[in-house]
Amino acid sequence: MNRLFTYFFLIIQLGYSQKNLDSLCPNNINSFQEGEWFQLRLHYGPFNASYASLSLERDTIKGKPVFHAKGFGETTGIARWFFKVEDYYESYFDEKFIYPYKFIRDINEGGYTKDIEIEFDHRNGTALVNNKKKGEINEFYVESGVQDLISSFYYLRNFFPKDKLKKNESFNINMFFDNENYLFKLKYLGNEVISSKFGKINCLKFRPIVQTGRVFEEQESITLWVSNDDNRLPIRLQADILVGSIKADLENFRNLKHPFKIIVD
Repeated sequence: MNRLFTYFFLIIQLGYSQKNLDSLCPNNINSFQEGEWFQLRLHYGPFNASYASLSLERDTIKGKPVFHAKGFGETTGIARWFFKVEDYYESYFDEKFIYPYKFIRDINEGGYTKDIEIEFDHRNGTALVNNKKKGEINEFYVESGVQDLISSFYYLRNFFPKDKLKKNESFNINMFFDNENYLFKLKYLGNEVISSKFGKINCLKFRPIVQTGRVFEEQESITLWVSNDDNRLPIRLQADILVGSIKADLENFRNLKHPFKIIVD
């Protein structure tokens, strides 16, 4: 269950090839704005297990105006009795180009804890990782155009090559997480209308492809649906397991920049 928080914050930001994105300009339509907030409910069958949310505000860091995104996930109800999870994620990123300047990960998952701060130097291609729990500070090389776990989601929403997507095409993005560089891919499976608590929603459907060594393996057990509108919100994340499936469904939202489109029969 604790890994589903990582899946949520990770998979919603996977997207499109860095090569393709570097050749694109930001969309004329900005997909988010200050004050945006949304929440997903994670559940197993009829049982609520936990909630995860993302919020966005304006801030400054070292005198630079930035967006400040905050992610939070926690187990609730009976699940909290068996496995207490409280995960906090933060990202400070450039307002225009959405390059991350600072990333924070402070988690407690059943007693497993991490408290990490990462400062990015895009000019020199480095990331300074402060592991507060271990009292260690180390510098790492990062790829050009690198994103953190949270900034990637907002980056892709504004650099979304919607008109260039082809069914079964895969895309990738460079990301730095904890102290490692990762290359992630996502396969576009086409459009699908799904039912939600808000009604029927036209979605873009994706499946992650994870690199194992030098081989990329399609993760058929995990599927992501994103709203096919100018907001590009995650509507559903489903992870199939041996005895059923765990789902994360959009539960609440506020202050979206664009109308949230519902299909009316």
